[in-house]
Amino acid sequence: MTRHFLKDTDLTPAEQAHVLDLAVELKAAPYSRTPLAGPQTAAVIFDKTSTRTRVSFAAGIAALGGQPLIINPGEAQLGHKESIADTAQVMSRMVSAIVWRTYAQAGLEEMAENSSVPVINSLSDDYHPCQILADLLTIREHRGDVAGQTMTYYGDGANNMANSYVLGGVNAGMHVRIAAPADYQPAEDIIAEANELAQTTGGSVMVTDDPVAAAQGADVLVTDTWVSMGQDSAGRDDEASPFVKYQVSQELMNLGNDPIFLHCLPAYRGKEVTAEVIDGPASVVFDEAENRLHAQKALMTFLLEKR
Repeated sequence: MTRHFLKDTDLTPAEQAHVLDLAVELKAAPYSRTPLAGPQTAAVIFDKTSTRTRVSFAAGIAALGGQPLIINPGEAQLGHKESIADTAQVMSRMVSAIVWRTYAQAGLEEMAENSSVPVINSLSDDYHPCQILADLLTIREHRGDVAGQTMTYYGDGANNMANSYVLGGVNAGMHVRIAAPADYQPAEDIIAEANELAQTTGGSVMVTDDPVAAAQGADVLVTDTWVSMGQDSAGRDDEASPFVKYQVSQELMNLGNDPIFLHCLPAYRGKEVTAEVIDGPASVVFDEAENRLHAQKALMTFLLEKR
């Protein structure tokens, strides 16, 4: 059966740990596995702009022995002149994997339902699961075993990054805290899924509007931009923004357990994080960015070997 990766919990906890182990292996020996040898082609489709996703997938596909086919916005009939279902059936006869950075999660689900090759969510409005794999790899490198560690996310708790931190973090057995304004907290179904998952992984999720309490004893502090891609910035990034009190500062970092700082980038210094933190010794954001490459290579290898 073809496996897809559309949200964080599409990998079981054991599979997620296996992918991270594989990422460590591929980081040490980048060309040791070539599941795309041929070269086979992997389509990488962008409905949204990208830097890290584009470079990491293109480089990763090539390192796995394949050829990346980059499809930029407006370059395909997908979704307007041709249905997603028809596109999936056509493309899966020609390529070995489909990576899609898009808007609606429902589009990814329709693509996967009609594809005979793995479909990977490289970002949607609901989830960013590839980023979480990279973050977990980075935490493992700098903090050791991720299970049992506490990770606090600051900012918009209702966006795709927060959703993936909740699900991906609890999937790994972490204690995930979401510090966000009352009107920007995770949806009830996300929290319910995380709480059910926590019963088997030993992780937990806590949602609060208190940024100070959320930092106490945390091993990892993480944030994202206050304005996600495609959102209207009005009222989100000015001095009256409800997110101002959730800026990651050195004062918050000092409340943690000698924490590391993560950010998926691009970052806006003076907004969601101070320059002192993101450019300071606890920041591992560029290790995190590099680890997109290794984590995604591991994910593709896992999915292709499962076919």
